Amino acid sequence: MRRRGIGWRSLLIFLLWNGISNSTSNDLSYWGLDYPPLTAYQSYFHGLFLRFFDPESVALFTSRGYETYIGKLLMRWTVLSSDALIFFPAIFYFVYVYHTGHQSSHKSHLPWHIAILLLNPCLILIDHGHFQYNCISLGLTVGAIAAILSQRDLLGSCLFTLALCHKQMSAYFAPAFFSHLLGKCLRRKNPIYEVIKLGLMVLGTFTVVWWPYLHSMDAVLGVLSRLAPFERGIYEDYVANFWCTSSVLIKWKRLFTIQSLKLVSFTATVLTCLPSMIQQVLAPSRRGFLYGLLNSSFSFYFFSFQVHEKSILLPLLPASLLALEESRPFRVVRTECLVFNVSSCVS
Repeated sequence: MRRRGIGWRSLLIFLLWNGISNSTSNDLSYWGLDYPPLTAYQSYFHGLFLRFFDPESVALFTSRGYETYIGKLLMRWTVLSSDALIFFPAIFYFVYVYHTGHQSSHKSHLPWHIAILLLNPCLILIDHGHFQYNCISLGLTVGAIAAILSQRDLLGSCLFTLALCHKQMSAYFAPAFFSHLLGKCLRRKNPIYEVIKLGLMVLGTFTVVWWPYLHSMDAVLGVLSRLAPFERGIYEDYVANFWCTSSVLIKWKRLFTIQSLKLVSFTATVLTCLPSMIQQVLAPSRRGFLYGLLNSSFSFYFFSFQVHEKSILLPLLPASLLALEESRPFRVVRTECLVFNVSSCVS
């Protein structure tokens, strides 16, 4: 690349900028990047992998509609490798942290817990089926949860920031992370110092990931505008959240403007996740943190603006993490969790 006068940094900036700007070499209506920058890096390195084995599958102008056996096989390998490198290790990290110190009856159910987390039919069919790589952001989130449960708050903050920089849907978990970490900081000897430490870790991680865009405010705004597709309306036609379900009686899209619906959905989302946030600020706990993740992700899924069908993966994650938390017999909890997974998939 350098023999042609193009450095890796220049090439990467060119590729990232073309991910958000319409041009003759980038048709935004067909393959425009509508995720944060970490997804662009991941796509770039997967593209290098595909180019090495099957260059025609990533040819700029001729790969549209390209389908071969080897091309599809390589795409599936990119998903499986993402599982193996990020999602699976994060799950095992969480299970190790979660079961350490638990009573022996919990440990006897450890294989079932691992199976519930790894063999999620929604992740396999919804996500793997159209190569969305949510296993990466979900894996980073699980790693962050495990790190925080093991008192490694700086590592957890870094990992969750990376999850946000990979898929903006990870914001579903942000209220729980924020309130739990703030509650822990307020109980330490020097709370202001603890908050500053976590804030610098978050800002530093964001800066590293977003660095190619920080040279221009237009570039930053270009990315942000791609991350929030408000023009699609408050809900998709096939997502059974509150807005879609209630539209049978109230025609939200026809009766209200996008601006008013943004305000209404934001208010409903905040109000429904606020109780668990307050509880964690006042009395942070491991169990409360996991329930906070469940509550905030369901709040976003039911009430936030523009929910996609794959968003069900987010509340399913803490629901599966909590499979052993209930005081009822484990067989009942395990059955309920499996039913939730399967019904979410087929619905």
